[in-house]
Amino acid sequence: MRTAFAVRSLLLVFLVLVMPAASFAQVGISIRIGPPALPVYEQPPCPAEGYIWTPGYWAYDYDYSDYYWVPGTWVPAPEPGFLWTPAYWGWGGDRFIFHEGYWGPRVGFYGGINYGHGYFGNGYEGGRWDRGHFFYNRSVNNVNVTNIHNVYNTTIVNNTTVVNRVSYNGGNGGINARATPEQEAVLRDRHLPPVALQTQHVRAAQGDRELRASVNHGRPAVAGHERGRGRRPAIPPSTASAVPVTDAASGLAR
Repeated sequence: MRTAFAVRSLLLVFLVLVMPAASFAQVGISIRIGPPALPVYEQPPCPAEGYIWTPGYWAYDYDYSDYYWVPGTWVPAPEPGFLWTPAYWGWGGDRFIFHEGYWGPRVGFYGGINYGHGYFGNGYEGGRWDRGHFFYNRSVNNVNVTNIHNVYNTTIVNNTTVVNRVSYNGGNGGINARATPEQEAVLRDRHLPPVALQTQHVRAAQGDRELRASVNHGRPAVAGHERGRGRRPAIPPSTASAVPVTDAASGLAR
């Protein structure tokens, strides 16, 4: 029995080593209960040039059989020209499957989920790379132009009101969106998994009891982090239900 177990373990290690980079977006955990709605929160200020916003999402802890909120945070891009494709939950026919986020030269499919702050369900409207420098769209990002000069303004027209803030794709009540041929082609690009800073951020969230869905009832008190400076509270549900997507995404008080 021990020999058979050892062989299976070695086979698993081999499969992980030879797994193509695109698989980072395809492999994840799966459960039968969908995640709570997305909280609405103000985006903290960008701490420095080269940081890219990675939106908050619900992760799952098998030890507690519970979802927990991973607050949105600013993260330095691992390479110039790389953008973040957010993680998302999708219905797989008999359970929800978690698709890990990844870094790459293009933004891929993330379930059509409207995470705000430039991630409105398709692509990324929060900024772009130009000759090795990242330029921020101030209409959807909280950027202090005194410290960061690479900015532009492109208004994103979206008058949809945030009502249920659906956090998953497919299934009963989920977002009805499918990957386009262009988004499927992104999977063949060179990708990088979440960087160490993101992994540490997830572990910290997992260890915070107040971020568990069973404790906060799907309404985490802290929904966004300013890297190395502070925490941003979620907007109360009574207020969030009436916040337009454009306002919630920009992180600016109205």
